[in-house]
Amino acid sequence: MDITVLLGVVLGFGMMIYGIISGSGDFATFINIPSVIITVGGAISSAITANKKNVVFGIVKVIMDAIKEPKIDYVGTLRTLVSFSEKARREGLLSLEANLEEIQDPFLKKAVQLVVDGTEPEVLRSMMEIEIEMATAEMMDQKGFFDSLGTFGPAFGMIGTLVGLIQMLKSLNNPETLGPSMAVALITTLYGSILANIVGIPVAEKIARRAADLELARRMILEGVLSIQAGENPRVLEEKLKSYLPSAEKVKYEAQVQGAGA
Repeated sequence: MDITVLLGVVLGFGMMIYGIISGSGDFATFINIPSVIITVGGAISSAITANKKNVVFGIVKVIMDAIKEPKIDYVGTLRTLVSFSEKARREGLLSLEANLEEIQDPFLKKAVQLVVDGTEPEVLRSMMEIEIEMATAEMMDQKGFFDSLGTFGPAFGMIGTLVGLIQMLKSLNNPETLGPSMAVALITTLYGSILANIVGIPVAEKIARRAADLELARRMILEGVLSIQAGENPRVLEEKLKSYLPSAEKVKYEAQVQGAGA
C-alpha cells in the first residue's frame, strides 16, 4: 500500500476540517447533502461518460491500484541482469532456461523466455515495447478517471452554486434568508474544489509518476536482455544499465556491490 496517497488525502481533509472548526466553530454549516449529490454525483457521472467502459466497470480495481504502490526493485533487477549476462557468457543463452522459474517479474520472465526460444532481436524488441506501451496506456486510462474528477468537480460545484443562486433570487423579498441561502449556494463550489484538489488531481499525478517509473524500469530490463542476447561484456552491460537508475538507487546499488565484494 502506498501510504503517501492515504496520508495526503487524510491530511488534506484534516487540515480543511481544522480550519473550519478553528475559524467558525460551526462545522454543521459546511454540510449540505444536496450540494454533495450535485457536486460529487455530477462529477462521477461525467467521469463515467468520459472514460472507457473497462475503467468504469472496474472502478474498484482502479481505486485499489491507486492506493497500492507497485514494487520496482531497480537494484535487484540490475544485479539479476548482470548475473544472467555472466552466466550466458560462460554457458550460453540456453543456460538461462534454468533460471526462468525463479524470476518474479513477469516482464523480465517473458523477455528471457523469448531469448531462450531464439527470438530475433528485432522481433523481441518490438514485442516487449508493445508490452511497455500497453501497460503504460492502461495506467493512463486509470489516470484519466481521476483527471475527470479533477476537471468536472469544480464544474459541477459551479453548477450547484448557480442552482443555489437561482433559489436565493426567488426569495429576495425575504432578506432574512439571503445570507443562509448564499452560504448554501457557495458550499457546492467548495465541494468541487475539495474533490479536485484533494482527490482527483493529486491521485492522477501520482499514477502518472508511477507509470513513468514503471516504464523506465521495463526499458532497463529490455535493454539488459537485448545486451545479454547480443553477448555484450557483463561489465559494459552493468555500466549501461546503471544509467537508468535514479540517483538514490544508484548509490544503493554501489553500496551493495561494494559490500558483496568486501
